[in-house]
Amino acid sequence: MDIEKAGSRREEEEPIVQKPKLDKGKGKAHVFAPPMNYSRIMDKHKQEKVSMAGWKRGVAIFDFVLRLIAAITAMAAAAKMATTEETLPFFTQFLQFQADYTDLPTFSAFVVVNSIVGGYLTLSLPFSIVCILRPLAVPPRLFLILCDTAMMGLTMMAASASAAIVYLAHNGNSSSNWLPVCQQFGDFCQGTSGAVVASFIAGALLMILVILSAFALKRST
Repeated sequence: MDIEKAGSRREEEEPIVQKPKLDKGKGKAHVFAPPMNYSRIMDKHKQEKVSMAGWKRGVAIFDFVLRLIAAITAMAAAAKMATTEETLPFFTQFLQFQADYTDLPTFSAFVVVNSIVGGYLTLSLPFSIVCILRPLAVPPRLFLILCDTAMMGLTMMAASASAAIVYLAHNGNSSSNWLPVCQQFGDFCQGTSGAVVASFIAGALLMILVILSAFALKRST
């Protein structure tokens, strides 16, 4: 009796070990995969988002600075062209030799285009601030890249057309018997040349802004 009681106690104390179930078709035991560590995966994903937000915030800050410089440059180009005029000190009874930007439609269009571009860049600064505060937001960057591309095309078009007029004013055209006028209207030519250079700088800055936005959007996808 004592032996039977000891045997029954030993059976009760021994842990029950479940044998793995065998697959009747293949004779293999089912192996249960260990549970996935979701907390570690979530932490890694969160760290990646934080690092991505960090460098995108830096890109957005650089975008804001370039956008501010481009706005000032475009408005300076428009103001310089709009205030450029020169009147020669000698005149006749019926003629007065004067050069003004309104004499050429190309220069008038230059002033309008650069004024529009400067106003757009100024109004786009709040969107750039939104990109700084929310660096992972896609819609503001998409809006900026579309508008920046259009404004870059307008700026380059106006600057290129005005550069052709300035070149003719400096060098003339012997085939068309167009004489250079910058020897007489030196201040006028100097002012228009400076405005064209400023407009090209604004266009180059817009190009950099488009590249920055495209790079940020590519890394978002």
